[in-house]
Amino acid sequence: MFEYKTRVRVRYAETDQMNVVYHGVYAQYFEVARVESIRSLGVSYKEMETSGTIMPIVELHCKYLRPAHYDDLLTVKTILKELPTNYKIEFYHEIYNESGKLLTTGKVVLFFLNAITKEKTTMPPTLKDKMAIFFQ
Repeated sequence: MFEYKTRVRVRYAETDQMNVVYHGVYAQYFEVARVESIRSLGVSYKEMETSGTIMPIVELHCKYLRPAHYDDLLTVKTILKELPTNYKIEFYHEIYNESGKLLTTGKVVLFFLNAITKEKTTMPPTLKDKMAIFFQ
């Protein structure tokens, strides 16, 4: 299993009139955490796209347990439970506040696609090699 933690501070523009993080912002927090988790392995989304693989989101699930507020420092945990064997990758996310309370959970499913043909493909070998060590 692969896990990575990213910290995000809630900005004022991300909150609503009740001083609560707007529900749609959580998809952005998941994205930041997902990109940084891959970067921690020495691979970037930009490199993957340049080398011909794109990763569109095909599913997004979110469960809101407690609110986050302006200026909270959040920890977003990114979890990959299985090493992909085909065109699909599933990231699980957990968001915690500074007190360690679980605020939100989520799951984001992406496909690996050939950037030119838009056909399904497999995980780029560069990323797969880096992730494989977590699943031995």
